[in-house]
Amino acid sequence: MSSATAVIGLSSKVWIRYTPGQRLLRFALYLVFVLAVVQSVRSIDVIPEFLYDAPTQMADLLHRMWPVSWRSFPGEIQSALIETLHMATLGTILAVIMAVPVGLAAATNLTPNRAINFLARLVLVSSRSINSLVWALLFIAVFGPGALAGTIAIAFRSIGFIGKLLGEAIEDAQRGPVEALTATGASKMSIILYGYWPQIRPAFWSIVLLRWDINVRESAVLGLVGAGGIGMALNSAMDLFQWDKVSLILVLIFAIVIIAEVIITRARKTLL
Repeated sequence: MSSATAVIGLSSKVWIRYTPGQRLLRFALYLVFVLAVVQSVRSIDVIPEFLYDAPTQMADLLHRMWPVSWRSFPGEIQSALIETLHMATLGTILAVIMAVPVGLAAATNLTPNRAINFLARLVLVSSRSINSLVWALLFIAVFGPGALAGTIAIAFRSIGFIGKLLGEAIEDAQRGPVEALTATGASKMSIILYGYWPQIRPAFWSIVLLRWDINVRESAVLGLVGAGGIGMALNSAMDLFQWDKVSLILVLIFAIVIIAEVIITRARKTLL
């Protein structure tokens, strides 16, 4: 009788995926999400007339952008495109020069000083928290409009990205080679060059190449606020309603992004 009762008791159990507390928490999260969406829709000032007319306006804009004005490429647009690549490349190089010391200082296993770690991480967070367009506006106020402000804005924006990932790569390095060099009395620089660098070299080049790829895309946008590059030519063409030139610049930006992606892929295979 007892065994039969046990079988009945086992068969009567019902499997429940979430506990009552978990279900309540999920319901609360869904409710907050729905309320946030509703509040966002209510606060956004959407004009229905413009929304209904948007397809017609888009079709008219595409009609004015075709055919593409290929004859406009030589001259100003070509120079702006080359300037964009120079901004991205030089900005990345400057960022690496500034980010490497900060990344070394942010790694707790390499720099076991909490004050230095905190200051380094503060620099990295400050760099990442400010958008590249805001950096560009700041440096335009200092250096004036042009490629110099855009290049420095790209560099300062990239410090946080490169430094953070570099510091994490150093912290993930194996301790064996480092401890062996330390036991022999090697200097700090020797430990970095022969203990850490062989381990983090693939990650370092991946970080730098990825950041250059991102900077190529960002440098094409910085010109919209006057920081040089192809963005300034795009802004000028839009202000003058030269939509055939706008379509040309958009095609060039798309093409340069694709070419940069191909270059990054081949460089990774060569270096890594």
